[in-house]
Amino acid sequence: MILYLHGFRSSPLSEKSQLLEKVMQERGEAHLLLSPALPASPKQAIDLCLKLIADTPKETLCVIGSSLGGYYATYLAETLGCRAVCINPSVYAPRDLSTQLEVHTQYYSEEPFIFTADYIKELSSLFIPQIQHPERFFLLASKQDELLDWQEMQARYKGAKQLIVNHEDHAFSGFAYYLPLILDFVFNP
Repeated sequence: MILYLHGFRSSPLSEKSQLLEKVMQERGEAHLLLSPALPASPKQAIDLCLKLIADTPKETLCVIGSSLGGYYATYLAETLGCRAVCINPSVYAPRDLSTQLEVHTQYYSEEPFIFTADYIKELSSLFIPQIQHPERFFLLASKQDELLDWQEMQARYKGAKQLIVNHEDHAFSGFAYYLPLILDFVFNP
């Protein structure tokens, strides 16, 4: 089972989510993919994830998260004992999003939402001080990420499978190229 978690202001309509859905359909495994629209509240987002995967055996679960979704994926993998693929993950989401306390619109839908100081506190409560099981992680990071520091990612996921590339942006626009490697990690632990 794959739980795909989008980033801040994104949605299941993102290019990565749509491509993953298409590939899973082509493989005849669309039923193995969950890609929820995450609420702005980190607590509500994690609660939704836990509800969606409540009956999924953790040894068959892999969470794929991009940016803020990577932060959530790290929390879930470490607390549940499942695996995770983190794509340009936010390492310190409370710090990274502390400048975003305002009204925003969702990409793809233009739906407004407010990101509050309470959400920063919720993000802080999800922080994993040190990854205990790096072997459960696959990090994809780009040295050209215009929003987050790839060196923080590299250090955070020390001991994990890592692919650090030179030419991708924060959104990892070349996601299709890396999808076979990601699915190999997901289905062949």
